[in-house]
Amino acid sequence: MAIAQILPIVAMIVLFYFLLIRPNQKRQRKIQDMQNSLSKGDKIVTIGGLHGIIDSLDDTKIVIKCGDGSRLTYDRSAIREVVEQAKRPEPISTLENEKKQS
Repeated sequence: MAIAQILPIVAMIVLFYFLLIRPNQKRQRKIQDMQNSLSKGDKIVTIGGLHGIIDSLDDTKIVIKCGDGSRLTYDRSAIREVVEQAKRPEPISTLENEKKQS
């Protein structure tokens, strides 16, 4: 009899976990990964809607260069999305392997 009373509560907790908690944790982890992978030259959008290019960054703050040339300092957590990643040079080892194969 006690199991019959507890089972619906346990089922609701499991349902809430899979429908609400777990997707939110995945979303937060994805945002955290994006903010940790920022680099100079990335085109970004802040949570306030400011579009710009990352001019410099450190552990907690970034400097964004705006369209008019001004530079604004923001917390790293204020970045909502990366619109376009900066072109990064290929690692030297990859270039050497391609030359050897040719």
